[in-house]
Amino acid sequence: MRTTGSTLTRTQQIPVGAQRMHVAMIAPPYFDVPPKAYGGIETVVADLVDALVARGHKVTLIGAGQHATRAQRFVSTYDSGPADRLGEPMPELVHAAKVAGILDALDADVIHDHTMAGPLMARGRLTPTVVTAHGPVHGDPGEFYRALGGTVHFVAISNAQRSSAPDLPWAATVHNAIRVETFPFRPDKEGYAFFLGRFHPEKAPHLAIDAARAAGLPIVMAGKCSEPIERAYFEREIESRKGPDVSIVGVADAATKRRLLARAACLLFPICWEEPFGLVVIEAMACGTPVVALRRGAAPELIVHGQTGIVVDEPGELADGIAQARSIDPAACRKHVETGFAVDVMAEGYESVYRQILAMAPEPWLVIPEAPMMGWPGGRNLSASN
Repeated sequence: MRTTGSTLTRTQQIPVGAQRMHVAMIAPPYFDVPPKAYGGIETVVADLVDALVARGHKVTLIGAGQHATRAQRFVSTYDSGPADRLGEPMPELVHAAKVAGILDALDADVIHDHTMAGPLMARGRLTPTVVTAHGPVHGDPGEFYRALGGTVHFVAISNAQRSSAPDLPWAATVHNAIRVETFPFRPDKEGYAFFLGRFHPEKAPHLAIDAARAAGLPIVMAGKCSEPIERAYFEREIESRKGPDVSIVGVADAATKRRLLARAACLLFPICWEEPFGLVVIEAMACGTPVVALRRGAAPELIVHGQTGIVVDEPGELADGIAQARSIDPAACRKHVETGFAVDVMAEGYESVYRQILAMAPEPWLVIPEAPMMGWPGGRNLSASN
């Protein structure tokens, strides 16, 4: 089944279940794919691209900067991703407008969009569009997605996310995943807790410092602190908590992140919002490192309480959770990720979504080219007598 850009003809040549698909994969515009450091969505996109190509599909990746994936074709909308403008609307809008032009000339079976603004361009486009909702789906984002209606097919990244907006036209839930083999498994742990994430009120790293200190462990912290809200939060909550037991290493690149995750006694995940996933959770468990988390968002869905981590209800319980986590078997953490959050599992899930959507499309369409409306020059009456 093929659609050329936004043309109005579609021909179905072989059964959907047997065909090699051409997927147009749209990444956000801020970072390389995969990113050198920060950029969870770009990491997921890169791994999905590689897995789909390995499964025999053709992938055209559209993103920013450079790529290091197995995509047969890469089209960049920015020579260098505007990472310093993360959080501003204009880079996404420019990206979406450029992507729409690229797609018009692209022979794709399905479009998979991982951006916020891009789905606005799906209305009137006959090539089916899958949208992975990587952020919250309540409040303004939820209203935005509802306004898109049936023009796209939504995929949730967790059941927790999906349950927060059950009225959206969800096609499926497909958990994010990682290439488990790229994360070192280390059964012997060192005596420190680890926090990895943005220095942001939602991520609440100040609670991680408090919990580690109460448990008698030093803490190592790595994360982004570049946006105004992050810098203000750091000044307000982190500066006053600094001490000899708190080490802050800034943004960790891929190698540093893996080394710190693998050696840590536990990862602290004290989120104060309904986070729809939390890639760092499965990254830690892949290294054999248990996770101590607050019961928010998808955390209880990702962590097997008592087996791969500890999930608590209140910040004051985190310190005791750290003590409990230190007796968890690292091998159980690793196995949990290998069986449930490996890239092949994610790719199979999305492949199923693509096939399901293509199978729902009508049989070969016969579409009359658009004619001028009656009363306009060249107009004709399209009554049954014609």
